[in-house]
Amino acid sequence: MTDSDRWLLIVGLAAITFALKAAGPVALGGRPLPAPALRVIALLAAPLMCALVVTALFSDGPRWSVGAHTIGVAVAGLLMWRWRLPLLWAALVATALTALLRAIT
Repeated sequence: MTDSDRWLLIVGLAAITFALKAAGPVALGGRPLPAPALRVIALLAAPLMCALVVTALFSDGPRWSVGAHTIGVAVAGLLMWRWRLPLLWAALVATALTALLRAIT
């Protein structure tokens, strides 16, 4: 695959992505959404964020795994939930713990 082929692929994928994202607003054409649809859309943010976090937390490439990064994030979550530690400090503790666990294993 040459460089021009790669760039053509990138531009093509960007155009397809843009078309898919624009399809919804174009199809609705400024009409208001029904109330049930608005309620469902309002409830989608939390489950989607949870799915992204779980996927990032337990995946190691193409397979599922539990490792040092999983323990670090779990400890950060516990620190923020139980002891109300700010996000920055919890992230620093998680980073240090993950580095320590990776160093000793």
